[in-house]
Amino acid sequence: MASSVNPTVRRRRLGQELRRLREVKGMTAEEVADRLLVSQSKISRLENGRRSISQRDVRDLCGVYEVEDQRVVDSLMQMAKDSRQQGWWHAFGDIPYSVYIGLETDAANLRVYEPQVVPGLLQTQGYAEAVIAGALPESSPAEIEKRVTVRLRRQGRVKDSDQPLRLWAVIDEAALRRVIGSPQLMREQLEYLVEVAQLPHVTVQVLPFDMGAHPGINGQYAILEFPDATDSSVVYIEGVTSDLYLEKAHDVHKYTMMYEHLRAQALNVEQTKCFIEGIAKQYAERS
Repeated sequence: MASSVNPTVRRRRLGQELRRLREVKGMTAEEVADRLLVSQSKISRLENGRRSISQRDVRDLCGVYEVEDQRVVDSLMQMAKDSRQQGWWHAFGDIPYSVYIGLETDAANLRVYEPQVVPGLLQTQGYAEAVIAGALPESSPAEIEKRVTVRLRRQGRVKDSDQPLRLWAVIDEAALRRVIGSPQLMREQLEYLVEVAQLPHVTVQVLPFDMGAHPGINGQYAILEFPDATDSSVVYIEGVTSDLYLEKAHDVHKYTMMYEHLRAQALNVEQTKCFIEGIAKQYAERS
């Protein structure tokens, strides 16, 4: 469930407002950096919400931008204070994709294309354990357990009856055919996938092999949309050592159009249900 104060989203909103103030002033990030005797990269990181921002940073930037309305300054200072609080995920220590978790926690809608595995928000515990252990072979049992716990905690947004995450998932047939763990574990995962897809706020479509080439052939990505109209959508692309977040309108639009093509090429909801049930039956015969 989304927290009342999400530090990731607060940093992002604050960064957007600071960028707006700079642009209104007609200054470049380099000029601001020169005035404050800091690096240009620091100004960029503050504006894109990827770096914690102190109240002193806000005060100094408001001085450079000559913000005269004290109410605006006070509001930005409060946002800076909120942005330094910790989200629920910080209790688990260093999570590489903590920025994404913060965005997902506050999102209203999530569209994801997954070519290799069942999306994390739709995984059973056993499947999640097998996926994480296989993807991170050098991780300790404790690290794997921590990641599984975080993944299951994230699923609370899907199961939340009051403010559920609206989830649309397009899954490649390869994710259903890849035997992770065992045939029995796969059967349980696919049966759960059919079950959770019956929720009114969850839509699952399968992209079968015989559809051939498609716009998602380059890999996994997700599009996050937020309830506050001032928060721009974000395209998230997971990497091995670093992740990519795209927020420019042109980039978001391009990936959104790609997703529309994926949805059009995928099996419809009823066809998907029958398709998954058919593969689950094959696993049952093997287990």
